Amino acid sequence: MIRYDVRERVATITIDRPEKRNAMSYAMLRDFHAALADAGDDGDVGAVVITGAGGAFCAGTDLADLADTPEDERGTRARTPERPTRTWPIVACPKPVVGAIDGAAAGMGAELATQCDVRIASTRARFGWNFVHRGLVPDTGAGSFLLPRLIGPSAALRILYSGEFVGADEALRLGFVAAVVDPDDLAVAADAEARRFLAGSPFALRRVKQLVYEGMARPADEHLRRTAELLEECFRSDDHREGVAAFLERREAHFTGR
Repeated sequence: MIRYDVRERVATITIDRPEKRNAMSYAMLRDFHAALADAGDDGDVGAVVITGAGGAFCAGTDLADLADTPEDERGTRARTPERPTRTWPIVACPKPVVGAIDGAAAGMGAELATQCDVRIASTRARFGWNFVHRGLVPDTGAGSFLLPRLIGPSAALRILYSGEFVGADEALRLGFVAAVVDPDDLAVAADAEARRFLAGSPFALRRVKQLVYEGMARPADEHLRRTAELLEECFRSDDHREGVAAFLERREAHFTGR
C-alpha cells in the first residue's frame, strides 16, 4: 500500500509493503502517482518526502505482477484516465521532493530515488540499477537521462553496465546522495532537509524546478528565453511583492504561492 501523511506542510509518501521489500505492483504504482499529484495540488504542502517502510526503500517492480501482465500493457498499467502518465511524476511534482532511502533501492526503486530532487541515505542504503540482469533498460528512463547528469556519464555507465549495487558511502562520494545518516536518524534528517525549503516562495520554487529539469534537455538560448518568461511571471506575483516587503520591513515573509 501507499501511505500519505501531511505534518506541518511536509507530505510524506511511504511505500509500505515490507513483506516484499516494498516492491511495486501496478496498482501500488497508480496509488503512488496519485499521492504525488495530491501533494502537488495541495496548497498546504510545501515539500514532499518519499520513503519506504520496514528497512527498505523499494525493491523494484513486483516481478510476479509483471509476469501476469500482458507484454503490450506493461508500459501502461500505471496510467489512469483521471491522471494520465506524465514524464517522471516525481519531477513533475511542483514541490521540492526529498528521497529518504533506507536499505535497497533496486530497479524501479533506484529510478524513483534518481527522480527525487535531493536524496538522504541511511548507512545501509544500497542502489542498484540491475536492469541489464533482466534484459531491460532503466524502466522509467531516469537512469539513462537523469543519472548521467547527476554523477557524470562515465560513472553512470559503469553502474548501468554492471548492474551492481552502490553502497551509501559510494553514493555520497559520487554526489548522488546529499548525506548519509544512521538508520534511526533517517526520518528526522529527511524531514529537516524538506523543511529547509519551506521558507522559499512556492511560486518561485515551482519555476526553479521547472527550469532545472527542462534545462537539461534544451539549448542554452531556449533556456535563457524561458528563464526570462518565468522571471517576468515572478515579478508580477504576490510572492515577489511579499518577499520584497519582508526584506524592507526586516521580517519573515508570508508567501501564498500566488
